[in-house]
Amino acid sequence: MVVYAAQGDPQKSMALLWRTASPDTERPGPKPGLSVDLIVDAAITIADAEGMAGLSMRAVGDRLGRTAMALYTYVPSKSELLDLMYDKALAELAGFREGDGWRSDTVRWANDLWDFYLRHPWVLQVSQARPVLGPHEYVVLESLVTILRRTGLRPVMLRRLVSALYSCVREPARTAAESRLAEKVTGQSDDEWWYARSAFLKEVSPDFAERFPTLSWMEGEQAFRMADETVSYLEQEAREAFEISLAVLLDGIEVAMKVE
Repeated sequence: MVVYAAQGDPQKSMALLWRTASPDTERPGPKPGLSVDLIVDAAITIADAEGMAGLSMRAVGDRLGRTAMALYTYVPSKSELLDLMYDKALAELAGFREGDGWRSDTVRWANDLWDFYLRHPWVLQVSQARPVLGPHEYVVLESLVTILRRTGLRPVMLRRLVSALYSCVREPARTAAESRLAEKVTGQSDDEWWYARSAFLKEVSPDFAERFPTLSWMEGEQAFRMADETVSYLEQEAREAFEISLAVLLDGIEVAMKVE
């Protein structure tokens, strides 16, 4: 399920994101019982528990003991709400903290982002094709660019590396998040699914080893065995993919630094 952010009214969305408009404080009369922040926090809680499929203005209203219509005074529509959710969740990621060097700082940035994605897997359903352009989104980006600037590489190269690093974290994290969700959605554990399917491989492909000799060689070398049998194989593989791709990418940056 892919969700596109930044689909609401541009002026209203940007004003809410950057807090240049405060509908919950500017209205005359008694102090209201709701606020933009309360609504956004409730929406994030729902999305964390149920994913984007469980998110609606009605669901948020129910959680707050209000009708959906009561929310529209504060947030014009679900589209603006999604923008606010996405950006507020990103506020969990602290700004740049200089450490021992650009490489160790990049690793810390990437690990923080990995943990963030697994805390809020619904964020991975929000397409990167339409950035929200909120303040916290920029804080995360500014942190990474500040770290990478110390490599001395040209701005154009930094832009490319930023995209590569986001992908390096986001795609394996998506796999890990989907692995965690799979048993809940399908009602079948990883082991149950694997043994039910793989048991028929010899039956449907008795010449499997001859047809796929390299894969069979890797299996014989125990390349597919994971260290922790209590954690989903796919989740462990995703984490390993994240770590090795990050290391290789950082090695490549070091080589580029020597060339330029």
